[in-house]
Amino acid sequence: MTDVAFVLGTRPEIIKLAPVVQACERADLEYAIVHTGQHYSDSLDSVFFDQLDLPDPDYDLAVGSGSHGKQTAEMLVGVERAVTETEPAVVLVQGDTNSVLAGALAASKMDTELGHVEAGLRSFDRGMPEETNRVLADHAADYHFAPTDRSKGYLLREGISKFRITVTGNTVVDAIERNLDIAREKSTVLADLGLDGSRFFLMTAHRAENVDDEERFEGLLAGAQRAGDAHDVDVIYPMHPRSRNRLEEFGIDLPPRVRGVEPLEYLDFLQATASADLVLTDSGGVQEEACILGVPCVTMRDNTERPETVDVGANRLSSCDPARIERSVAAMIGAGGWENPFGDGDAADRILRALPLDPEPEEVPQ
Repeated sequence: MTDVAFVLGTRPEIIKLAPVVQACERADLEYAIVHTGQHYSDSLDSVFFDQLDLPDPDYDLAVGSGSHGKQTAEMLVGVERAVTETEPAVVLVQGDTNSVLAGALAASKMDTELGHVEAGLRSFDRGMPEETNRVLADHAADYHFAPTDRSKGYLLREGISKFRITVTGNTVVDAIERNLDIAREKSTVLADLGLDGSRFFLMTAHRAENVDDEERFEGLLAGAQRAGDAHDVDVIYPMHPRSRNRLEEFGIDLPPRVRGVEPLEYLDFLQATASADLVLTDSGGVQEEACILGVPCVTMRDNTERPETVDVGANRLSSCDPARIERSVAAMIGAGGWENPFGDGDAADRILRALPLDPEPEEVPQ
């Protein structure tokens, strides 16, 4: 019998669950890692595991891409088999991906309990597949690890018992505290990209509602171009395969200020984010990372499930309208001094303490 089975499938999940895996090792708990393969770059995934000092997955389902139904169904079959074979006391999922949904569904129908790390996030946009995934995972879970009091409040409003909720902070703080100095020491990304001593913006854009919509994709690129021109900087754009494919499909050329580069390994991305003058993104996780690192952020979406970043003055919503992006960047340049709303870096140990296990991690504040 295993203490914990981790179900993950994307790089953000690997990053955010790594501190919990490492906490299990410190507490001498038995665990299994089930990798669904939702992100299907084997080379990058293996680098992420290596850089985060994680063992190879016990199960690699290699599901890859596909429609939501096909992808989730294949994951569900594989996760069910892994849970049957490992017999964990608890299955842990993190976030809002199809891997989370498959892990939650499998665990909820089997003789194991389910914990949802980063529970209670809400964009209130039911058109987002991620919103459906996170809501369903929360209502299937036995243990809810909310990163903030706001997230706890959303769970309570949906009728989830306060006795099933623990406010832990966000494990991304744990990950950044562990890895930032390593990134600064080991990463050569700034030199590799010719950015040493240069000002630059960093951009990520890959969400389906943005890059699968030709008008929105063109709008965010035009906005990045206008912002780069206005501040005389290049916008460095590590390109997700989905985004690159859509550029080709739509026949869109990157504007002169937007410099497309290959996807970055974790330590390189962390170093690039920490060194940027500003971040443009449509990613929830990147909003958090920029906020924690003290880097101003503009989110090219109509809503965010990380409103804490807006509340503290670290982030501003711009949609994909070019003029709004330019204005938002102008408003955020030079911003700083906010308080990190995502905790103190001890989220992983708090998670283990709330589970029906017998860990012995170091004492952390309650």
